[in-house]
Amino acid sequence: MFRLIAHKCARKNYLNNNIFKNVKRCVTQSPKSENLFPERVDFPSRHIGPRDHDVVTMLDLLGYKSLDQLTDDAVPKQIQFQGLMDINEPISEYDLIDRARGIAEKNQIWRSYIGMGYHNCCVPHSIMRNMFENPGWTTQYTPYQPEIAQGRLESLLNYQTMVSDMTGLDVANASLLDEGTAAAEALSLCHRHNKRMKFVVSERIHPQTLAVVQTRLDALGLDVKVMTDVREADFAQRDISAVLLQCPDTRGLVYDYSGLAAAAQEHGTLVVVATDLLALALLRPPAECGANLAVGTSQRLGVPLGYGGPHAGFFAAEHALVRMMPGRMVGVTRDAAGRDAYRLALQTREQHIRRDKATSNICTAQALLANMSAMFAVYHGPQGLRDIATRVHNAALVLDYGIRQRGHKQSNEVYFDTLHVVPTADHDANAIKARAQEKKINLRYFKDGAVGVALDETTTMQDVDDLLWIFDGEKVDEVVKNDALRSRSLLKGPFRRTSPYLTHPVFNMHHSESKIVRYMKRLENKDISLVHSMIPLGSCTMKLNSTTEMMPCSFKHFTDIHPFAPLEQCQGYHTLFAELAQDLCAVTGYDRVSFQPNSGAQGEYAGLRTIKRYHEFRGDTGRNICLIPVSAHGTNPASAHMAGMRVCAIRVTANGDIDMDHLKDMVEQHSSQLSCLMLTYPSTFGVFEERAADVCALVHAHGGQVYLDGANMNAQVGLCRPGDYGSDVSHLNLHKTFCIPHGGGGPGMGPIGVKAHLAPFLPSHPVVDPLADLGDAAHSFGSVSAAPFGSSAILPISWAYIKMMGPKGLRKATQVAILNANYMSRRLDGHYKTLYKGERGLVAHEFIIDVRDLKKTANIEPGDIAKRLMDFGFHAPTMSWPVAGTLMIEPTESEDLQEIDRFCEALIAIRKEIKDIEDGVMDKRLNPLKMAPHTQEEVITEEWNRPYTREQAAFPVPYVKGETKIWPTVSRIDDMYGDKHLVCTCPPVIDDF
Repeated sequence: MFRLIAHKCARKNYLNNNIFKNVKRCVTQSPKSENLFPERVDFPSRHIGPRDHDVVTMLDLLGYKSLDQLTDDAVPKQIQFQGLMDINEPISEYDLIDRARGIAEKNQIWRSYIGMGYHNCCVPHSIMRNMFENPGWTTQYTPYQPEIAQGRLESLLNYQTMVSDMTGLDVANASLLDEGTAAAEALSLCHRHNKRMKFVVSERIHPQTLAVVQTRLDALGLDVKVMTDVREADFAQRDISAVLLQCPDTRGLVYDYSGLAAAAQEHGTLVVVATDLLALALLRPPAECGANLAVGTSQRLGVPLGYGGPHAGFFAAEHALVRMMPGRMVGVTRDAAGRDAYRLALQTREQHIRRDKATSNICTAQALLANMSAMFAVYHGPQGLRDIATRVHNAALVLDYGIRQRGHKQSNEVYFDTLHVVPTADHDANAIKARAQEKKINLRYFKDGAVGVALDETTTMQDVDDLLWIFDGEKVDEVVKNDALRSRSLLKGPFRRTSPYLTHPVFNMHHSESKIVRYMKRLENKDISLVHSMIPLGSCTMKLNSTTEMMPCSFKHFTDIHPFAPLEQCQGYHTLFAELAQDLCAVTGYDRVSFQPNSGAQGEYAGLRTIKRYHEFRGDTGRNICLIPVSAHGTNPASAHMAGMRVCAIRVTANGDIDMDHLKDMVEQHSSQLSCLMLTYPSTFGVFEERAADVCALVHAHGGQVYLDGANMNAQVGLCRPGDYGSDVSHLNLHKTFCIPHGGGGPGMGPIGVKAHLAPFLPSHPVVDPLADLGDAAHSFGSVSAAPFGSSAILPISWAYIKMMGPKGLRKATQVAILNANYMSRRLDGHYKTLYKGERGLVAHEFIIDVRDLKKTANIEPGDIAKRLMDFGFHAPTMSWPVAGTLMIEPTESEDLQEIDRFCEALIAIRKEIKDIEDGVMDKRLNPLKMAPHTQEEVITEEWNRPYTREQAAFPVPYVKGETKIWPTVSRIDDMYGDKHLVCTCPPVIDDF
């Protein structure tokens, strides 16, 4: 009775009574017996926000006595998982760190000069500590609400400017997943541009890039011809869409491709060049050599190796192609006050609009890593980058001359940092490898007996001495005495760069540590992240990213491993992979996991390609129909199109469920052509559909497979398992359910789990094959990412989360996620309508509130509510998706009752303001919603001519106080202006500081 009374009081006077009831409960709890050695506080109680007494209060409001009782009503009984998952009991945070360190130290850190697009680098400690390890930079979502994301948007604009400057091309995007996918996206763009079906690719690109390109274009029915000498291509036939080159190439050769580019472009063929940003500090940029597009990775600009990722791929193009570019792009626009501001431009999230007609399914960038590389360029500036590049190149010159003195041949006449050595007969590759192993050095060994050596920023003269010893050469001191070694320098030949780069002031004023740290903090302070308040984005699962989970990502034995190092040196990573895969299989009911997909959309694509390859192997080559409910994520149809499937839409009923009658008609109509159904569960409308198992059985009865989108897995862990109720494959958003932070727009990880019959068809890799244990039984469709195990360096986060939560903790987390969503829906009842509920009046882990009528009654749209929430210190829910004119809210289990109540109070207060508009008390145009958000500058200015008070504008409820106020740094942004006046590099500085 007391709890019910306290809850009613809380509705009337939120702050005072909420504090009172919590204190009262704590005082009236019966004391536990004294324990001289109490156990450590368990991690689940740290991860799950509501306290036990809060859970009781929330259940009371909903009319339930326990979480299990709520679960029984929310989750259909026919799919409920009975018992506990086969996962070890939880360990403490401190034991977890010891265990993680022990696993990491199974990795052996050798000096790796393998290259192939991956290089050691010196990550500035100030950037490592203040960005990579800082939740103020790692826990934001993608900047879809730009007014509270100006910091990372500015940093990403710096990244775009850096890429554009270094490549010489007009525009660059805010990063892609890696170099391989960037190259594949570039060739896909070329096909869309000129509609041609043939491609010429140099065999001198990195092998992993070639594998990803071939896999991607093969699914689209495009012809890829790999050529030793691309100059022999017959461009005059005018049927070649694009040519893909690499310079410096995978062996390190720098060459003049300007004549080839001119010949190709004369006949309408586009030229794509994969390149190296650090090399471009010394080399002529691709644009000056005739390239239309340039791609690559910015990893060596301040991002650790991390056994392959996460790293930011870059993508640059000439201006004529800008409106076809994939991924996200930051643009300059203006706010309501006419000031410069930043926002995502043009085609951002266009897959949600164009669906199977989308140009790409890219939904995750690598924002955090792009920001690190951008800050690396800001910190070092143009001269600093040139100095680094010069040191690397000079070390290569010394090594080259010393190797040649010994009689070895070096194939590259011109190079930047990589040598391709053909050893002498008396000191062949086997002898070189044996001596390298003595020094614990990894080199690249070609099948023809040649040896590759790629130097980097960390290379010292002692390292060069050791390398010379490996090749039986003289010491550095002897080699450098000969001035002839300088004759091969890039700085003396026609390949040298003469054009300026990084001329904007931002790259020329933050070179001391004081300046760079203050600049990073100034940008960080402009953004809302999880360190400020809850981010209730539906379908995004913005849950706690705990410090303990994040710590192993900085362990040296995880960060400093080359992705192509010999497997015996990487046993720590493979131990972690095996344990995490086993736990994910226990969670999902699948039999095998592939870690290669490095985003959720990439996981969709990989899962669909796995299904397609399965059918092909069985001789069912005609199965190419993919059924997708109209409520599905926009990446679903885009991924199906990229996988070479034909999409057929399935209707949904008025309550959001799949229309079973329509599904039956479609599976019968396409029975012999049915490849798969893509199912999101719980549905994108936030409801557990009762007949999920029946849907799966129906598809199977017609020979199809079921792909379950794992975006909503946070409502299932411990309660039901997709592999048990009929799904054959799912991607798992580790950046949602399993606690990898979103990084302000990436990184993400989207590994796929499959049933045993699909395991042989999972992704492979040309350098390190993840399916090697299957031997001849493996029949992979190809590669989807540049690294064999995706973004390996962030997998310790999900591994740690599961280890610390244990089976009971994971189950309770899911139950509390469902409880929080239902509690919020009930609290908002009477103010907003929850659009969809299940048969027993419950939602899953998220819910949609319907605000469509407010457009008619008060001229208020979802965007107005989103902007007004900023004045309360909150990020908006997901706007107008999956239903236009609505807001989708997902609180997650990490948010405590007080934070949830604060958000509800904000929405209720906003609804009262809307009521004032409806009643004519406020103007339909000049009101706090239409003029939100309110900046500090606007509120304290001498002139205030708005028909509401400054206090209502900036401090609309009692809990928004001076010491807790989060100020948006710009007024409402004008998106239309920015798209009409497209500027995607740093604007000129008129009055800086």
